[in-house]
Order: sequence, then C-alpha cells, then structure tokens
Amino acid sequence: MENRPEQIPIFESVQAGFSSAVTEDQPYDRLDLNQLIVKHPAATFFVKVSGDSMKGAHIVSGDTLVVDRALEPSSGKIVVAIVNGEFTVKRLLLDGKKVFLVAENPKYSPIFITPETDFQIWGVVTYVIHKVP
Repeated sequence: MENRPEQIPIFESVQAGFSSAVTEDQPYDRLDLNQLIVKHPAATFFVKVSGDSMKGAHIVSGDTLVVDRALEPSSGKIVVAIVNGEFTVKRLLLDGKKVFLVAENPKYSPIFITPETDFQIWGVVTYVIHKVP
C-alpha cells in the first residue's frame, strides 16, 4: 500500500479502560483524515476558534472547526454565521418563526435574529479538531 502524506496508520482500537497487550506487528490500516471528516470537499472549509462562548460544547479558543456548507442548517446544530458583519460560531435554535444563535457559555446572551439583522449562515460545524493539553 502506498504511503501518501494524507494517509496515516490507524490501529483497530485502543482501550480506554484496562490496558491490552500491543505488539509492533499488530495489523493496522491507513486512514485519510480528509475521507473521515470531509464529506463535501467543494463545500467544506476549516476555521480557527477564538473566544470561550462555546466552551460548554467543548469548543475552545485555538480549536479548528470543520464546516460543511452543503449541509442544511437545522435547529440544534452548531453553525458558523455572519451577524452584522462579524463571524460567530453558535448553536442555531429555531422556535416557530423565531431564530436564535445561542452560546454554550452562560456569560453570553442569546442573539435574537430579527428581519433587520444582517444574518447569513455559512455552514454547519461537523467536527472539532481539539489539541489535548
């Protein structure tokens, strides 16, 4: 099997409880991260997170979001949006005809989207790439 830069070895499993014996010759496959996290390449982009408004959803400053513009935004999904000229990442909540962008941190108030709000959803967040401290 060709070892392309985008393909990284992946082992079948790793125990998160009791340990199991591992040997160097344990069979493994190759994983292309693009195949795993990018379903619509022409409609997918990555964006770095800044701030703490989504920490309750385990999205923190420095994380990288995988955002898919081909997916239909729906209530409860985390989206990247532009509100009055500024990018933000929030949870989309639809209540009848009312639209809210809700932070996952109690120190931030929900953003109520009115007909006068300059508002556009850029895409739905599908994955969070988070560096372990």
